[in-house]
Amino acid sequence: MPATDSGLDSHALRVVQALAEHGSITAAARALGYSQPAVSQQLKRLEQRVGLALVERVGRGVRLTEAGRLLARHARTVTGALDAAAGDLAELQGLRAGRVRVAAFPSASATIVPRLLADLGRRHPGLSITYVEAEPPEAVALVRENRVDLALTFSYPGDLVDPHKDSAEGLSVATLGRDEVLLVVPVGHRLGDAESIDLGDLAGERWIGGCPRCRGHLLELCERRGFVPDISYETDNVAAVFGMVAAGIGVAVLPSLAVDSVGARSGVLIRPTRTGEYRTLHAVTADGATGVPALGETLRALTSLTASAR
Repeated sequence: MPATDSGLDSHALRVVQALAEHGSITAAARALGYSQPAVSQQLKRLEQRVGLALVERVGRGVRLTEAGRLLARHARTVTGALDAAAGDLAELQGLRAGRVRVAAFPSASATIVPRLLADLGRRHPGLSITYVEAEPPEAVALVRENRVDLALTFSYPGDLVDPHKDSAEGLSVATLGRDEVLLVVPVGHRLGDAESIDLGDLAGERWIGGCPRCRGHLLELCERRGFVPDISYETDNVAAVFGMVAAGIGVAVLPSLAVDSVGARSGVLIRPTRTGEYRTLHAVTADGATGVPALGETLRALTSLTASAR
């Protein structure tokens, strides 16, 4: 059947894709900026055109049928291609239009991302930039599913669950630079006068652990120094980590961006590790996507900002 006779159009495909991603007509309408009746009408017209039911009632909600799920899978490819075409046209408009969807990890949300959004808004006010916070594995998946265009991520040396390996196969992963890993100890600590601290000298301390991947990195660092850390407390809240350290109940390792995200705090000392530990920052996009002018400009701006942050 020729494409012109299929009854499909980009608006209908975006409706099916949104329904697959958000799970309900109400949520899909909200994501698309449509009214709920408008989405229902789009689905009904599309079902009449293709001659198949695309949704079915489940209790008080709906879900995609097998035909709907099949169409949603193709919709990601088609809408991605259409967005890329729109991006190419933006080049002719001198970047006066275009859309870039960005994802990044929490400590970047308070440091790099605000500067990125402000820089792009100032230089290219016609660009539409959206942002969502996500840890690296989820952010890589969002790029693969065409739900974001660019993900700012990180990895640790020797990371056993590095999301930039198998899960990023077929995507483009650019290295942006390093984010230094720092030690946080209380004021008055016995090693506080040192310019840098060897982790091995903290073997007998109680530790405050962060996110699962950061805890895994702490365990790996300490293993290399010949001990298993006593991780007595766990929190992803950087301000809480500083509060606990200031209270003298433990020590911690934090990336530089995490330290910067909460600013100066009394009662703690920040010291580099003697071995110069770090994590690597990455930008993940679909392969070849940076040929789209708006996305290419966003990546250039991000590269510049991460360089200046270092």
